[in-house]
Amino acid sequence: MKSRTEDADLTEAEFINTNLSAARFRDVNLAGAHFIDINLTGTRFEDVNLTGAVIRNANCSGMTIEDARYDSMRIDGILVTELLRVYRRQHPEVL
Repeated sequence: MKSRTEDADLTEAEFINTNLSAARFRDVNLAGAHFIDINLTGTRFEDVNLTGAVIRNANCSGMTIEDARYDSMRIDGILVTELLRVYRRQHPEVL
């Protein structure tokens, strides 16, 4: 069953036990949204603003982040820019 929602205001909507697999979200405002117990396996994010987002208790196995800005981004409290700087200094062949 294919359905389409366009130009809708779903502010404060709540989706419980909902199947959105293979759904496409384009030009969507999810600011302040909470995702709890969500399966994002194989999901692709492009041109996404994650400023101030928090990912907690996540399985990031096999996850790839490409062409991203890491200003003030932290992993377990460590600045990613610092991690990358140290790694690149120790592995100059990986540039």
